[in-house]
Amino acid sequence: MGIIKFAVAVAAAATLAGCNYLDNDTERGLAGAATGAVVAGALGGSALTGAVIGGAAGVFCDDLNVQGCINR
Repeated sequence: MGIIKFAVAVAAAATLAGCNYLDNDTERGLAGAATGAVVAGALGGSALTGAVIGGAAGVFCDDLNVQGCINR
């Protein structure tokens, strides 16, 4: 089971690495929510909680100056 969790984490990291191709907060928020729900579900957590946290991270990542997530 540990290999599956690791694979999900790697896939999520790869997905989020492409955030600089998303143009606005809405797109980043939706991508973050989807990724958060999938990762939380795969790790046995609440998909809803993962979606909320991931969505918030996507929306606010440019405001927090996260590298690769700054508005162009």
